[in-house]
Amino acid sequence: HSTMTSWGREKELDAMRNMLTQYPKGIVACVSDSYDVFQACEKYWGTELKDMITSRDGCLVVRPDSGELPKIVIDVLEKLGSRFDVTKTSTGHKLLPPCIRVIQGDGIDINSL
Repeated sequence: HSTMTSWGREKELDAMRNMLTQYPKGIVACVSDSYDVFQACEKYWGTELKDMITSRDGCLVVRPDSGELPKIVIDVLEKLGSRFDVTKTSTGHKLLPPCIRVIQGDGIDINSL
């Protein structure tokens, strides 16, 4: 979290932009719940930084890392899905575009899955 919080709340967008600038290729994972994960998904990743994300040669992995499981992951997927073009799989599931994914590692155990 310190990679985001060290910039301060007012510069969270700048911190996120910096992550994309410093890592223009490949996979980059970014903690997104330091202040407000939904603002991060809708306003920052899904609006302000969307062009950077969709045009980079790689994938941004959004990390919510806190919140009630599995609800937080579902909510984050829905927020991102409202800003990025999703497709439907052959089984009818929504799929974010290859440029953006979600990972939840903190607090996961066999019972929370």
